[in-house]
Amino acid sequence: MATSFDGVPIVYEVHGTGAPALVFVHGWSCDRTYWAGQLAPFSRKYRVVAIDLAGHGESGRGRTDWTISAFGNDVAAVVEKLALPRVILVGHSMGGDVITEAARRLRGRVVGLIWVDTYGELGSSRSPEKVEAFIAPFRANFHETTRRFVHGLFRPPEIAVGALDSAFSYSREVVPALQELKLPVIAINADNRPTDVPSMNRAGVKVIVIPGTGHFPQLEAPDRFNALLTEAIDTLPR
Repeated sequence: MATSFDGVPIVYEVHGTGAPALVFVHGWSCDRTYWAGQLAPFSRKYRVVAIDLAGHGESGRGRTDWTISAFGNDVAAVVEKLALPRVILVGHSMGGDVITEAARRLRGRVVGLIWVDTYGELGSSRSPEKVEAFIAPFRANFHETTRRFVHGLFRPPEIAVGALDSAFSYSREVVPALQELKLPVIAINADNRPTDVPSMNRAGVKVIVIPGTGHFPQLEAPDRFNALLTEAIDTLPR
């Protein structure tokens, strides 16, 4: 367990040895178990770390603002607790935004970022009005809207809505953040929705598409996903 910037306990698990370490970060309303198909295979070569962000899994919930910035601090707290000198950050969905923020706090330690189905395009950010139009049904009727959106409830409303609001708003910050970081970024995207590869490339993001999967390729096709993740890792500098 590590302690985040605001005192919230962050639970994580560690397997294997080898550098750089791979740090896996789940998405909205998920937890570290969503990486179960990656931990054992990659721990044969690397030290692998899987994190429960605050408000998720076994981590603490004693927080007021459920933001991407705060979640980035959770990841940084774990990396610092383990004294990991070089890390590759892997984030699924909202976790892609989270690892981008974490990299801003871990200067000099991050080898690269790997997004898993985080963005289909970059450079066309969501306006505050569009974000609010999307979030409003969750505020009005969280249970029913969440059932329609993800076919099930995962988090208490105050955590889920706050995190979702921050994640959708982060599209306005992500390109400047990448320009600031100057790190290699690779996106492994499912093909159930189109990816605007040119817009991703313009932002410096290399795209790998995994066919025949939905939003959770690491769960739906773990062997194929692991092969592509290995390919992505191998292209990053050491």
